[in-house]
Amino acid sequence: MEASENWLVESLRLYQDFHAFDLSGATRVLEWIGDKGVFVAGYESLKKNEILHLILPLRLSVKENQGLIPDRDFKVCHGGFSDKPVFDLKHVPETRLLVTSGLPCCSLKVWQITEDSDVIKAVSTLAVPEEGNLWPRLAVFSSMAPGVLHGARLSTLRITDLESQKTAYTSGIGDSEVLSSLQVLGTDTFAFCCTSGRLGLVDIRQKWTPSENISPSPGSGGGRWCADIRNGGQGLGPSIASFCSNGQLCLLDPRDLCHPVSSVQCPVSMPSPDPELLRVTWAPVLDNCLAISGFDGTVQVYDVTCWSGVGSQVEPLFTHRGHIFLDANELDTTPLVTTHIWHPCKPRTLLSAANDASLHVWDWVDLHASS
Repeated sequence: MEASENWLVESLRLYQDFHAFDLSGATRVLEWIGDKGVFVAGYESLKKNEILHLILPLRLSVKENQGLIPDRDFKVCHGGFSDKPVFDLKHVPETRLLVTSGLPCCSLKVWQITEDSDVIKAVSTLAVPEEGNLWPRLAVFSSMAPGVLHGARLSTLRITDLESQKTAYTSGIGDSEVLSSLQVLGTDTFAFCCTSGRLGLVDIRQKWTPSENISPSPGSGGGRWCADIRNGGQGLGPSIASFCSNGQLCLLDPRDLCHPVSSVQCPVSMPSPDPELLRVTWAPVLDNCLAISGFDGTVQVYDVTCWSGVGSQVEPLFTHRGHIFLDANELDTTPLVTTHIWHPCKPRTLLSAANDASLHVWDWVDLHASS
């Protein structure tokens, strides 16, 4: 209790803004719609799971601190129910469509946010290969004919046109490597990361000839990997971040995926108890900063400016511990952060969720800059 009280006092200095909420069920999905709305979705088995479109508190929309402001809580704008757990959800930009994935994975579900009501309704399904306990990763191409990139393995990786439901692109290979993440980079390019640490950049204007690293990074010890590429990832410098369940984090230049620019060890408390929840994300409007989560009840923020070489130990610029000390459900075990996401416009604002159904919005103070 004393540690919790100490953290509450310290939080007055650590945060510019902090909002804590309790959802009706835990989510592993946080997906932006604009800069004021976010989607969450439950992932429990054997029950209907809510899909909610939430509007952020008004206080987070003002440009400066204006004291007490009404509507300090999330507001439910739209909602619906999924018959199966939602492990991934993507909003198709400039449309009212969503695509979800989960287990069992015999299909992807396409949803529509209705204009004349507050309902999110299912409008179609996309058949996918059955992969047992694996579920398709998702990314979305936003063009004149929106398409969803999906696959559980490299061999089943394809792009499906959302209107015609026809396959627009397929890897066409028999490689059974398991995917951990997919990311659209431009109109004709995307990136994949396999659980082994294998990374690739793909141009869909040609047959499957990705620029890739075949072997996992040294020192991974068989851990599970995920990755993220910062905006403008085809430019100069190490714009790819690859994160392992044992805390190893590599920065790579997209022009040379076989030789990391740096490989560091993050001070994680233990290897991730659920590597499916691992997440690394680049800050969209804060130079050279990224965040990691999925190994305990925290979210760690790093400044990678001075990283170089291999094997060095690094310390976070900031650690969000709110899910540990604000555990309203008083679980016997420490909550595990299920996902996090940066605000698209506010430099130091993040959202994070944990398996105790807590949802936090926090704007951290850079104490190094103010000292």
